[in-house]
Amino acid sequence: MSEQARPRTPKPYRRPKKDPVRMLAFEALRAVDERDAYANLVLPPLLKKAREKEGPEKFDGRDAALATELVYGTLRRQGTYDAIIAACIDRPLREVDPPVLDVLALGAHQLLGTRIPSHAAVSASVELARVVLGDGRAKFVNAVLRKIAQDDFDTWVQRVAPPYDADAEDHLAVVHSHPRWVVSALWDSLGGGRAGIEALLEADNERPAVTLVARPGRSTTEELAAAAETEPGRWSPYALTLAEGGEPGALQAVAEGRAGVQDEGSQLVAIALANAPLDGSDARWLDGCAGPGGKASLLGALAAERGAALLASEKQPHRARLVERALAGNPGPYQVIAADGTRPPWREGVFDRVLMDVPCSGLGALRRRPEARWRRRPSDLDGFAPLQRGLLTEALRAVRVGGVVGYATCSPHLAETRVVVDDVLKKVGGAELIDARPLLPGVPDLGDGPDVQLWPHLHGTDAMYLALIRRTA
Repeated sequence: MSEQARPRTPKPYRRPKKDPVRMLAFEALRAVDERDAYANLVLPPLLKKAREKEGPEKFDGRDAALATELVYGTLRRQGTYDAIIAACIDRPLREVDPPVLDVLALGAHQLLGTRIPSHAAVSASVELARVVLGDGRAKFVNAVLRKIAQDDFDTWVQRVAPPYDADAEDHLAVVHSHPRWVVSALWDSLGGGRAGIEALLEADNERPAVTLVARPGRSTTEELAAAAETEPGRWSPYALTLAEGGEPGALQAVAEGRAGVQDEGSQLVAIALANAPLDGSDARWLDGCAGPGGKASLLGALAAERGAALLASEKQPHRARLVERALAGNPGPYQVIAADGTRPPWREGVFDRVLMDVPCSGLGALRRRPEARWRRRPSDLDGFAPLQRGLLTEALRAVRVGGVVGYATCSPHLAETRVVVDDVLKKVGGAELIDARPLLPGVPDLGDGPDVQLWPHLHGTDAMYLALIRRTA
């Protein structure tokens, strides 16, 4: 028998190797997609479980950091990666199974958004595909990722994004990985030209620092700084940013509830309301949408310094329990109740200060919840609108004449901010806006007032909005 006629010996089957880091990242992405979970809630327990394992699948700090980057980086750049993947396949993206898309997006992020060498990114992704998808679809993943690996991120973006002059909003949507309607809404809220909106969209794609709050009377920034590597906050006297890789839960003050994790913009809202000038008494404060308790715990501490009592109300019982946990140990008087702020159990005109941090689209916190940009729809705003107006209306009824209401939302969308405030003030009467800007001393770029809009690219905070309103009659 000639050499050419000899039958080829088939290659022995090789069991795919499990990469615990990429398996965990894939599992988190599937939970986000299948269960509408949030990565910031899904990832910590997965990482905790991985750290507790014994043997080769046990995570160390570098493993946890890589898994976190893979999950959040993939979610932040999902729109851009989808456009690139679509350019590399011969069928509509919607016809590709979601688990396959997750593996491809993870691979695309490793190729285009990290320093992982191309050959390692491709081989690790194909190996993951073999484990979770099977050999057949792993070949498809291999082919697509090899095409993606031929160019860098900037080259791909130039290829798949429409020219700015032809369609500015669609160009920005693809380049900066935001839905087009979100680009349009943020641009309307921000105003100005191209530079500002691009800076904002890019800031949404940056990993935010972990910001701590030292609750006054219970902890100090000096205590936190002595316990961990930190830097002072930019605007809040109670804020510190934790060094990259630091674990907030490892700090004794955080574990005991004397300090917490809270964005600096959220801290500024509570501080501004607490410092707003009043006529008359200052003994009763209300947080009318208190869950999960970050602002309530800071307000409670500030109220305690003045001998004021805080009532923290939250409609959802499970969130009310989170508020109770956040306020536990507060040095001053407080009470937590489960109640609907649009149908409140309290009497009218009994509070000196009222905070209404209303439910909203969350477009101001896309740095922290990048998946929210892909879930929200313009129609969602219609659902929030009656609730936001109802809560602000009841807040104005709850405050006494001469008292102050703070209307806050973690969204810069005009339909959730100024439009709500203007509509309610026209209907309610007996109330006026007061200038919130002097109550954020040292904070630049606060606009023309009297309300305040914070921005990630200008202030390094979530895009918190605050309007302060005094009851006049």
